Amino acid sequence: MVAQVDSTNSMSKAVIPSLALQGTIQIVTGPDRRFNAAVIAQALRIAGQGTPALVVQFLKGGIGQGPDNPMYLCQGLRWVRCDVGRCLDTPHLEVEEQKAMHELWKYTRRAINSGRFGLVVLDELSLAIRFGLIPESEVVELLQQRPSYMDIILTGPEMPAALTLLADQVTELRKNQPQP
Repeated sequence: MVAQVDSTNSMSKAVIPSLALQGTIQIVTGPDRRFNAAVIAQALRIAGQGTPALVVQFLKGGIGQGPDNPMYLCQGLRWVRCDVGRCLDTPHLEVEEQKAMHELWKYTRRAINSGRFGLVVLDELSLAIRFGLIPESEVVELLQQRPSYMDIILTGPEMPAALTLLADQVTELRKNQPQP
């Protein structure tokens, strides 16, 4: 059973500051380059409940992908990958790949600034920053200026300290070490 708010009530148009929802910045990080299933599950759950969600995968490519060709899941989840034919694992990109990354970052900034989404997942953002593909300072500025109700989840290994300081929650995934 899903509970929904009746938006036809005239009181719903008035925002009461003390009851306004505050979005969070969450980080999911770990030593491996793998997408956390719990993050995708959260995006699906939020979208399934009627809140628009966006997943942006910076280093995953695919044929016919990119901001102009998003995938849609469960109506409310938009999934966008970089418009390249491979997964990026190096800072050394071809000119067309650099252009595709620039377009994806530009799309991401517009999407966040539009306020259209309640949840935005920025997958492998830390590696895109480390590879020099996305300026860290622009990410910090975007996070600081996002709509206040928007939740953002950043994933990837070796998250920059400046982003960690902005986070409301940091989850570090580790492999269990066998006991002797």
